[in-house]
Amino acid sequence: MVAGLSLPRIMRVGRGAAGELGDVVAGLGLSRPLLVTDAFLVGTGAADRLTAALEGAGLHPRLFADTVPDPTTDSLASGLRVLREHEADSVIGLGGGSPMDTAKALALLGVQGGRMRDYKAPRVNVGPALPVVAVPTTAGSGSEATQFTVITDSATDEKMLCAGPAFLPLAAVVDVELTLSMPYRLTADTGIDALTHAVEAYVSRKANPFSDGLALTAIATVGRHLRRACADGADTEARAAMMLAATQAGIAFSNSSVALVHGMSRPIGAHFHVAHGLSNAMLFPAVTDFSVPAAPSRYADCARALGAASAADGDATAAAKFVDALTVLCHDLAVPTPRAHGIDRDAWARLTPLMAEQALASGSPANNPVVPTADRIQELYARIYD
Repeated sequence: MVAGLSLPRIMRVGRGAAGELGDVVAGLGLSRPLLVTDAFLVGTGAADRLTAALEGAGLHPRLFADTVPDPTTDSLASGLRVLREHEADSVIGLGGGSPMDTAKALALLGVQGGRMRDYKAPRVNVGPALPVVAVPTTAGSGSEATQFTVITDSATDEKMLCAGPAFLPLAAVVDVELTLSMPYRLTADTGIDALTHAVEAYVSRKANPFSDGLALTAIATVGRHLRRACADGADTEARAAMMLAATQAGIAFSNSSVALVHGMSRPIGAHFHVAHGLSNAMLFPAVTDFSVPAAPSRYADCARALGAASAADGDATAAAKFVDALTVLCHDLAVPTPRAHGIDRDAWARLTPLMAEQALASGSPANNPVVPTADRIQELYARIYD
């Protein structure tokens, strides 16, 4: 099998890397970046610090801070106006997955135009697009190193997966200092998101030796450090480890794929406005339990990497321990069920058939060790509600 591999051309990883953003952008021959972020990061001063770093390198940045959680097609319109007014030659995504997804979408639409729906999976988008530089502030999405963006169609509430090299950042600047203000819930949810990325990359039908190594390393790192980062947000060693693991997991799944957890997670986010990492966490143990019989040795490897099983455990035993470990992790990190999160039972039941259709249409479930039918997906949605 030949694996097609893609990752950012330039990566600056380590404490203080954000101070080098100006040098990175200037070194790419760019001069008019649009800095895409959200109001929270303006409030923390992070956006101002990065703007100063860009100006200090002789560049001419402009700020767009009106991104929204789980970006929608409607939310892109004002960003496109600012992009064109500024005559931007590049886009910098500063934030969690939502600002980075917004930046990627603006970079493509700013050159090609059209509607975001025109670019959704299964289309593979090769460009052209403006160069994207990604600066993550959460340890979870891995979007700084992936060739994907997710945008919700405002007209239909479909959370659209859009894929291809056009969405791959040209550069990524990964600085743990930008994550130190993350609250507990965000730390937990994005950490489980990173673990989901790594596990799904490893068990995916598109897994390859390159993605395998990164995925297992990320799983091991999350196993050692996620609870620490949640227990003490000032634990910079744990924060830095989680930041690196998230980026490694992002590279892994960008060069392999995600699978059923993500396919089912996106519709939950679109219809019920549940944060992406949290909706993954709601699904993770049950979907893993469903999938284990088709790939026990792969899940056993994940269990050993996580520290949930030993080399002495056979594959079946280790895989079962992995499901148990995920259940305990989600309990320890207070992951709610959909019901506990406040989602109405009737609305959940009414939308389940549509969510199952949308999950399958995204293509991600086809990468799962067990490729489910729509009926099986509906059964899994029903199983996790309570």
